[in-house]
Amino acid sequence: MPKKFAVLFVVLALLAGLTTVQAQDEFDWRQFEGSEITVLMSEHPVTDGMRSVLDQFEADTGISVNIEALAENLYFDRMEVALRAEEGVADVYFLPMDSTAYTQWSNGLIHPLTPYLEDPSMTSPDYNFADFPQGFVQATQYPPGSADAEDFSIPVSFEAYILFYNQELVDEYLDGVVPATMDELIAAAQSINEQSGGTVAGAVMRGIRSHTIMDTVTGMVFNVLGDEEMSLPYNVWFDGDWANPVVSSDVVATGLSHYAGMMSAGPVNIQALDWPDASLLFQQGRAAFFIDASLFGPGFEDAENSAVAGITGYATLPPVEAGGSSHTGHWMWGLGIPANAPNPEAGWYFMQWMTSQDIEPTIGAMHGGAARVSTWDKAEYTDTLNPQYVDTVLTAMQSSRTTVVFREGWSEYALAIVDAIQEMYNGAAPDEATATAQETILELVAQSE
Repeated sequence: MPKKFAVLFVVLALLAGLTTVQAQDEFDWRQFEGSEITVLMSEHPVTDGMRSVLDQFEADTGISVNIEALAENLYFDRMEVALRAEEGVADVYFLPMDSTAYTQWSNGLIHPLTPYLEDPSMTSPDYNFADFPQGFVQATQYPPGSADAEDFSIPVSFEAYILFYNQELVDEYLDGVVPATMDELIAAAQSINEQSGGTVAGAVMRGIRSHTIMDTVTGMVFNVLGDEEMSLPYNVWFDGDWANPVVSSDVVATGLSHYAGMMSAGPVNIQALDWPDASLLFQQGRAAFFIDASLFGPGFEDAENSAVAGITGYATLPPVEAGGSSHTGHWMWGLGIPANAPNPEAGWYFMQWMTSQDIEPTIGAMHGGAARVSTWDKAEYTDTLNPQYVDTVLTAMQSSRTTVVFREGWSEYALAIVDAIQEMYNGAAPDEATATAQETILELVAQSE
């Protein structure tokens, strides 16, 4: 190449690089200035966090926002009506990342986000989508498990399933030693029941017969599954085909027996307890151990309303074997755009701004379930939380997997699994209880074909 052309080539390359840098520095946050959007939310700490920074968003973008928030028991009906309206009424909505979202996607009710994420004129170059753990992203992509899956939601709050313990009760009854394995934990919890004469529950769990306990249950089965793979859409309950349930496998049977074992160390009315009752018992200092959603942690540290503030310990689920690794699952809330949104582009600007690396620490401090890994290393977020809670949840979130099963009507199948836990609690052997559940699920599959 002649020298003058080589020099020209270098100059052009440098100019191209400069242009790229300038384009990154000049991302147009005011592209949709003058737009008005409606954001449909459940009343939730995430919603409170958004309200706290809303003026800043409107000033940065010129987009006017109406947040329409309802109590959770009313929100789900309102959400479904809005998504199916002939004329769209919401541009962004609070999306439960479970079978609800999957059913909505199956019916064409959610707007894909991948085109926005891949468009540099629509997504800021510093958004860093890779900051969300891959285990979180897998629950936001459809078709589930497909190489061609697109993103349909951005995580905004998650819960992983961890162990809470009352340090004073552990000191009193266990000489301050937190059990190292799941079997040791169950035995220790049962021992506390006996030693206290029933005045203290060794453990408390969600014990009701309901599909709503399945996220915690799945996390405990993942703990047994370990590093073995599970595939979507089937999760841990089927082997590559809906016609091949594996509920009677050793892995599942052991995980379910761990859940039943923890129930056996609970109060006599354990089968009537849902999450409000179970968490309240622990918060009142009436139970030594509690396995459930990490999001309970900040509430346990509320000195005005919690008897366990300052004495709650946090740990990942005890492994199956001493020295082994801990595994768990997670459930998430996300933000999505309805397929019938009047102004989806401005809605996407709202979503990416509210879930950005700069803003998430502020919103996350309201709920303790920030979905970006980087947020857990920022003082403005972590200073609001118990340091042991931060370490535990950060460890759990980086290896956790989604608890979602992407199948319509999954709640019926889930009840068969919950029934197996109930049978074990009532004395049935794990292999017998799971064999019954296996047959029930095979019948449900056959009926759905």
